[in-house]
Amino acid sequence: MRQRLIAPQLAAVVLVSLPAAAQHLLVPMDDAQTDHLKAYGLAYWCLQEPRGYAVQWLLNYRSGAFLLPATQDTGAQAAAMGIAVTPVGDGELQAIYATIDQENMEKVVLERAPRVAVYIPPDKEPWDDAVTLALAYAEIPYDKLWDTEILAGRLREYDWLHLHHEDFTGQFGKLWWPFRHAPWYIRQVHTAQSAAQEAGYPSVQAHKCAVAKTIREYVRSGGFLFVMCLAVDTLDIALAADGIDIVPPQIDGTPIDADARARLDFSKTFGFKGFRLVVDPMEREFSDIDVPPRVVDTSSKGEVFELFEFSAKQDPILTMLTQDHTGVVHDFLGQTTAFNRATLKDSVIVMASMPNAGPAKYMHGDYGEGTFTLYGGHDPEDYAHVVGEEPTDLSFHKHSPGYRLILNNILFPAAKRTPRKT
Repeated sequence: MRQRLIAPQLAAVVLVSLPAAAQHLLVPMDDAQTDHLKAYGLAYWCLQEPRGYAVQWLLNYRSGAFLLPATQDTGAQAAAMGIAVTPVGDGELQAIYATIDQENMEKVVLERAPRVAVYIPPDKEPWDDAVTLALAYAEIPYDKLWDTEILAGRLREYDWLHLHHEDFTGQFGKLWWPFRHAPWYIRQVHTAQSAAQEAGYPSVQAHKCAVAKTIREYVRSGGFLFVMCLAVDTLDIALAADGIDIVPPQIDGTPIDADARARLDFSKTFGFKGFRLVVDPMEREFSDIDVPPRVVDTSSKGEVFELFEFSAKQDPILTMLTQDHTGVVHDFLGQTTAFNRATLKDSVIVMASMPNAGPAKYMHGDYGEGTFTLYGGHDPEDYAHVVGEEPTDLSFHKHSPGYRLILNNILFPAAKRTPRKT
């Protein structure tokens, strides 16, 4: 694991229409905050050029508060975004620092706005992406990339990449049985097959595997990867099955080669090992990585998952990724909902799980010079989001703890890397 170097460097500021003693603006992230999600956008706005203000992230202080320079434009931007801020003078700041020094807290300087990309198809699909919803609501800019751009080397332009519900195995989400007659599904299959052929690959599986390997090299070279829902397990399945045909020749229940499972190479994967493939295309599961709920319902019965607490001074990365104003978060389903602990690599760190050491929900790991974070489920504010349902309106969920975990990951690359203290 790596942690971040605290490099206090504050831009010169001009104070206008602020108390004379105010040198900083504190953005509380506890229950005093009026819009938790947009607060991340304010921090990102400060980091963007031409401003380039340094932002301090006060880990575990008031649920992960941000400290901004008190300039006329930061105050005006906070007001425009509806974000609660408190002016802080030098005396108050020293008291905050003293508390941080004595408690399980840490201050981390965010240095520059990370360049954000989302892997998303050019055609509209009958479902939404929680990360693009979060980015749009928080007013954080991002670019869309698809297979052509990734294979052309565009990833080197970005610090952070998100994958959501994409199927990297070439099985079209294993949605053949319920949606085989749906126009969007037929169009999706045709588009994927045509794209593979045009790119010079013999199959969709081979095409998607090439994309998966390019993403793996991006992370190995220092990229930050954030993965949710179906992409979590299909990415590793595709990497482990490189060169092994795991897609039936017809979507009719024909099983694949019986020893394909035994020939999977788990040394090529990010976070999972020893998993067993579900080879029947009539089954929605891809492998035993996913731990679905016993009974799938469209409404939650009070299911939750629990965030773990880490040492802010020894493990600031894990602490950054788990900043929240609650330690218990409402669960939400996805085509991949939670992770079978028996399939986790030893190097992966679980940051949240279902109660009583149940299946993992949120995990982090290193790969080469980069990192990957895996988050189960589809939409943190829609327990069982179904195909064709309207996107979640985050203006009704501005305090969502599940969406805060997503936004933690977006700001994470803004901090400077340094070796662990332990």
